[in-house]
Amino acid sequence: MPPSYPFFRWRQVALAISLSLALPGAQAALTVNATRIVYDSDKRSTSVLVANPSERPYAVQTWVNTEADDTTTAVPLLVTPTLFRLDAQKQQLVQISALGNTLPQDRESLFFFNVQEIPQSTATDKNTLSIALRTRLKVFYRPSGLKGTPSNHIKDLRWSLHEENGTLHLRVHNPSPYHYTFGRLEVINGTQTELIQSSAMALPMQTQSYALGKIRTPRAPRVLFTTINDYGGSTDEVTLPLQFVQP
Repeated sequence: MPPSYPFFRWRQVALAISLSLALPGAQAALTVNATRIVYDSDKRSTSVLVANPSERPYAVQTWVNTEADDTTTAVPLLVTPTLFRLDAQKQQLVQISALGNTLPQDRESLFFFNVQEIPQSTATDKNTLSIALRTRLKVFYRPSGLKGTPSNHIKDLRWSLHEENGTLHLRVHNPSPYHYTFGRLEVINGTQTELIQSSAMALPMQTQSYALGKIRTPRAPRVLFTTINDYGGSTDEVTLPLQFVQP
């Protein structure tokens, strides 16, 4: 959390931070020029542009942490600047640099880049509530020695249906070194279609399972999916038959 905010009221900041997670419908005032960050390990650093298109200044804190969103796990990525003022209609380039690390070299590692905004307090804000909002982006640390690209390996995903405790589950095994975020994920079963809402990714060299709620009996099942590419766009739809693996 922020160490200090010299031009903000401490009480307002503390209350704003505590409420930031309670207002999922609120929209951040600041913008970031990416929806995800790919850090190639052979680069000294990568950069992100944070912009303030609003009419008021903000204090901004940036940091990188793990998926668990904790403040204790050390991460080998250094962000600069970590705390700055961003005036109205201005931009700030934020650099992410890699420190020495022992991260796996045979697969990507996942981190999260955080941008927290807190509006500056003014005399007219005495009886108003200012809300601190946070934007969180995935950071994929990608070793330079990996073969191919994520799009090359989409075809390697292995899909199947399994029954667990009386419930059908869609499973995907990802033998590749890349993470896959699904933009669309559906199971088509005869005349039935079930949209899977889970945000869980297909992690490198792991298996992910999604419980189905509507489909009970497999009838020539198929899976339809798209993934999110490095630039935040959607890949082409892929439809594949599903093998039902008997328990």
